[in-house]
Amino acid sequence: MDIKIKHLGKAYGEQQILKDFSCLFPEGKTTCIRGKSGSGKTTLLRLLLGLESPDTGEIEGMEGKKIAAVFQEDRLCENLSAASNIRMVCREPITDQQLEEAYKAVALTHIWQKPVRELSGGMRRRVSVLRALLAESDCVVMDEPLKGLDEDTKERTIKYILEKTTRKTLIFVTHEEKEERLLKADGIIEVL
Repeated sequence: MDIKIKHLGKAYGEQQILKDFSCLFPEGKTTCIRGKSGSGKTTLLRLLLGLESPDTGEIEGMEGKKIAAVFQEDRLCENLSAASNIRMVCREPITDQQLEEAYKAVALTHIWQKPVRELSGGMRRRVSVLRALLAESDCVVMDEPLKGLDEDTKERTIKYILEKTTRKTLIFVTHEEKEERLLKADGIIEVL
């Protein structure tokens, strides 16, 4: 089922972030959300994820969907290992071999038993991406999933994202047109 946003409105105090905003996220397709800083992209994702409620309008098509997310901040459990952070969101047990294959795919090696607090920003980002991709989901929502990654690591991570989101609804935010092309967006939604 497609996800439909109808006449959405959201304000924080006097600041109107989204006003009469409507769009469609087709099921099983990849949609890129673009816009200037402060335009409401992250707010839109938070509304989609049910972390906030709209002031006006409605969101249809999220009922019963299994959703995985990469947030703007990594939201990892600092004292747990990378492996534990990933395993905690997986309904089915994930083997060490599956984890090892996932780490290699995004150029992470020899880190999976280290506490997340000891990892660099780029490593933490990739752990966040893996956590979302390895969780059971119908829809994956990603807020700037590639920020802080060098070009080679970005390319490897994009390849893995595409592999793991085949036939899923993928919604992602980026500021870079190149990422939009590489992640093969079927559609673009501008948040003004």
